[in-house]
Amino acid sequence: MRYLTAGESHGPQLTAIVEGVPAGLELTAEHINEDLARRQKGHGRGRRMQIETDRVQIVGGVRHGQTLGSPIALVVENKDFTHWRNIMGAEPVDNAEEVKRQITKPRPGHADLNGAIKYGHRDMRNVLERSSARETTVRVAAGAVAKQVLKSLGVDIACHVLEIGGVKAEKTSYTSLQELKEKTEASAVRCLDEEAGKQMMKAIDDAKENGDSIGGIVEVIVEGMPTGVGSYVHYDRKLDAKLVSAMMSINAFKGAEIGIGFEAARKPGSEVHDEIQWDEENGYTRKSNNAGGLEGGMTTGMPIVVRGVMKPIPTLYKPLQSVDIDTKETFAASIERSDSCAVPAAAVVAEAVIAWELASALIEQFGLDRIDLLQENIQKHREYAKQF
Repeated sequence: MRYLTAGESHGPQLTAIVEGVPAGLELTAEHINEDLARRQKGHGRGRRMQIETDRVQIVGGVRHGQTLGSPIALVVENKDFTHWRNIMGAEPVDNAEEVKRQITKPRPGHADLNGAIKYGHRDMRNVLERSSARETTVRVAAGAVAKQVLKSLGVDIACHVLEIGGVKAEKTSYTSLQELKEKTEASAVRCLDEEAGKQMMKAIDDAKENGDSIGGIVEVIVEGMPTGVGSYVHYDRKLDAKLVSAMMSINAFKGAEIGIGFEAARKPGSEVHDEIQWDEENGYTRKSNNAGGLEGGMTTGMPIVVRGVMKPIPTLYKPLQSVDIDTKETFAASIERSDSCAVPAAAVVAEAVIAWELASALIEQFGLDRIDLLQENIQKHREYAKQF
């Protein structure tokens, strides 16, 4: 599977074209809208979330609630475009200066300066509109399609927040992914630890009061992936590499790890590697899951555990110093409307991009043009792996 997104933060709409989804998959707008609503929640979100109520339109590739096998076209309207029509309209204007003053002061931590140099834009509005995290709206929409693929194949996925602004969740155990989902969806910061969640909200409020922003760590857990998905043969088909790449593609993410990740550097091998066991009911399993469900670039059949680090949002209400690209004088960077913390929302985005990579890997390895045949193929593989 693959998808392409288009659209600017304050343009008329965001669009995604999704290709490679098998025919016969149950898919409606509500399957996608549920995740779009989850993305907009979270303590620390800014005023933009009060303007936008994201709803998807499926305008191609689906008929009567089932995929056709042809490309799926998804559209999410930007309601705020009504206030930006003159600034962000596609048609030429007589005098751009009369529409709105050009942005010539790049903001530290953003794509503004690098993007302007790359494309030769003297008005950095052309950069920040596309580099905005608003684009993750349709990435979540595409991820929701992937989640429907995974669900049809017996794979479940969930996300939660482990840390915000230095406040760490201490209680992270759960009995099932369903319990994890229920508890984190009821949390304003998507945290399993209720007490830590309260402290996280206070940290967000303090940052907002100080005109600052804070980041955090999110975790995605996946259960039900069959063994041997991915590759040890080719470096560019290693599934763990694809998952880390997907996590790092999210706006403001600066680190990713699988399983115990960087902690493995501090432990001897005897405390890192997962011992293998077998029984007739479950087939091959591991006594532990330090590898996070992946070894040698392939799934082990154990739960996949991927974490990502989100830096503080760089748009601050006490702006850092920058340099005007026209005058070369030092100024305080310009301020765009922003969140003080978007970590809870970023967890939903992380869930979406991981779901996409896993669904793509399953279709690539077991791929057929019909979802029923794909289901049969994977079930045969599960039985084979169990008795191997």
